[in-house]
Amino acid sequence: MLIKALSGQIGVSTKAIRYYESIGLMPPPKRGENNYRQYTEADVDRLRFIAGSRSLDFSLADIGEILAARDHGIAPCQRVLDTMAHSLEDVDRRIAELLELRETLTQMHQAGAELPLDDVQGQDCVCYLVKSFPETREVVITHYATNQTDFGRVHSF
Repeated sequence: MLIKALSGQIGVSTKAIRYYESIGLMPPPKRGENNYRQYTEADVDRLRFIAGSRSLDFSLADIGEILAARDHGIAPCQRVLDTMAHSLEDVDRRIAELLELRETLTQMHQAGAELPLDDVQGQDCVCYLVKSFPETREVVITHYATNQTDFGRVHSF
């Protein structure tokens, strides 16, 4: 099987396949008389595992360790489970960060919608909130009509 057929069968670009070969995830393929890469069913199976692992957000290093174990006749099943557990922890952390970001954006959007929309300098509008947020980690709104300030604390990321 040529690289284009392998690419089409698995849904991985030819560039990615060549990259996986260059970093050792895929073994160097045999070459035909025309010097074209020729892949076997074992290569299809290996690439299918790599593609599945990448779709689960496994790192290339993790994939390499799993494949190396298999190449040395060691069942990598526990390593795969450990990698999945680590990925679950990472996903939970990212979800928490995204929920915090969502709350911050909601607060800033609500507050910014009440501010002037014609402040070219960005001193008294939503642009000020965006500029000041990285330093303060707060959404600070000044109500100019009442000269009152509201502080909305936001958890740092």
